[in-house]
Amino acid sequence: MATNLTRRQVLATGAAALVATPAATAQAATPPKTKPTIVLVHGGYADSSCWNSVIAQLQDDGYTTIAGSNPLRGIPTDAPYIGSLLDSISGPVVLVAHSMGGTVITNAAAGKSNVKALVYIAAFVPDVGETQGELINKFPGSEVLPVSVPVPYTKPDGTTGTDLYLSKDGQAAFAADLSTEAFRILQATQRPFDADSFAYPTRVAAWHTIPAWGLVAGRDKAIPPACERFMYNRANFRKVVEAPTSSHVAMISHPRTVANLIKDAARSTT
Repeated sequence: MATNLTRRQVLATGAAALVATPAATAQAATPPKTKPTIVLVHGGYADSSCWNSVIAQLQDDGYTTIAGSNPLRGIPTDAPYIGSLLDSISGPVVLVAHSMGGTVITNAAAGKSNVKALVYIAAFVPDVGETQGELINKFPGSEVLPVSVPVPYTKPDGTTGTDLYLSKDGQAAFAADLSTEAFRILQATQRPFDADSFAYPTRVAAWHTIPAWGLVAGRDKAIPPACERFMYNRANFRKVVEAPTSSHVAMISHPRTVANLIKDAARSTT
């Protein structure tokens, strides 16, 4: 009697194993979804630290983040540099940019199969052949160039270039919704950009093949909000959000709104 009971137990155990095996095999065969790496590219009058508050929220949600250091020398230098950063990353990437960084990622992301989404935060979205100079003058309302200070510098080939710095009087045009103390730090730690950045035509436009998201800064006096809406609509962005009270530096003054938009783009890649 005891022997028969043991046999029944063995048979029952074997049957359970046979039932469980296909499900276990299917579960093992399904790899876990990989969150994309978020690469953030700053614009002029700024450095990578402008993304700090956004990065904190993305990292809290488990995203690997890299704030690339944009050379701010113009498309011929900036785009290949950011492109090399993208080449160093394995797995999917969501590429984010602010201001002039938008022109950089528009060129740098072209042909990069790992870039799955583009996110433009109060940023330029040029098409092939367009310059930033053309776009910023397309609509009235930009007040940033009059508060920019030109400073000559010597280029590697010995010629003279011109860097533009944001002056101490630039808060109203660039960062009106920051505190005076926060603006002073931003202005003191800024990185200038080569004035020729406005003159280089875009060579390729990655947004033609990579889905894009955008944020309009409603009180932007660097890139007029009407210009941002025009560029985003033309590029047929998947989603556009507005921060109605935001100055140009939305990633500093409205980090949660910016982070949520980036996460929305990131979720589309998994």
